Amino acid sequence: MPSKKLLKPEQATLAWSTHGLVAGVDEAGRGPLAGPVVAAAVILDARQPISGLADSKKLTAKRREQLFDEIMAKALCCSIAEASVAEIEQHNILQATMLAMQRAVEGLRLKPGHVLVDGNRLPTLSMTSDAIVKGDALVPAISAASILAKVTRDRWCAQVDLDYPQYGFAGHKGYGTAAHLAALQVHGACPLHRKTFAPVTAVLK
Repeated sequence: MPSKKLLKPEQATLAWSTHGLVAGVDEAGRGPLAGPVVAAAVILDARQPISGLADSKKLTAKRREQLFDEIMAKALCCSIAEASVAEIEQHNILQATMLAMQRAVEGLRLKPGHVLVDGNRLPTLSMTSDAIVKGDALVPAISAASILAKVTRDRWCAQVDLDYPQYGFAGHKGYGTAAHLAALQVHGACPLHRKTFAPVTAVLK
């Protein structure tokens, strides 16, 4: 009979595969007039459930911050990526969003076997994927991704508000509010603004 060889721990290989892992993907920042579009990909750990996951837009800022930390601590792996203002202007916002999502998935430490994306469009990926309308309210992994993306972009807005306080980024988060449009009329556009978006284009003429 062939003899059995015992392997030392450092010689053993993982017996499980990542093929069955599912990642959720969502973005934040398609609509604003300034800043990058941010995407996140999350693979949750079934052994460490996270209660209260929901569409990030339905949560308070404080609750999003709390869940951000919990997701980062408990998820099997997470990845956050972005497409810059220059890329938005070069490609258009839809293609830049797909690019950010693709980068988020590619940045995952573990390669998922399948990806679920919020919305009705899919980025180009090397694995199978499905688009789910309102997925951020239906699929926990997508909810988690929406929270990571939203908090990351909101933190960016708070940071750049220190450099460009005249625009009020910390308050409106770059969206075309009355206050933001008024600031654009008074101060013009700054390097963070998306020059291909109509309200910004208008003040450049």
